[in-house]
Amino acid sequence: MITLTNIISDRGSRYAVSGAPCRDEASARALIRELCRKKKFAKATHHTWALLTDDGPLKNDNGEAGAGMVILRMLEREDLHNHLIVVTRWYGGKHLGGDRFRHVQDAVRIYLDQL
Repeated sequence: MITLTNIISDRGSRYAVSGAPCRDEASARALIRELCRKKKFAKATHHTWALLTDDGPLKNDNGEAGAGMVILRMLEREDLHNHLIVVTRWYGGKHLGGDRFRHVQDAVRIYLDQL
């Protein structure tokens, strides 16, 4: 799994992005459990993720309503199948409003640029 930490910071919230080849929901959940074994990631507020599989799209907002769809749309635009992308957020105490979607997009773009 590729993990890029502390890529975005805004009003106390911090973001990281991770990803790995993945074929199904069970594998995605296993990869996220593996990520959360790291103490820093276990303390995160949200692990939003998406995955395009041969059986269709999968996403999970994990409390960040709508953020999974942002990741999913970006995967569709890139035509990137069977690759899990997880955007992790450590909530900083201030609501970000619509800026959180921009941060999720930016995090995914940073990850995709690394591929």
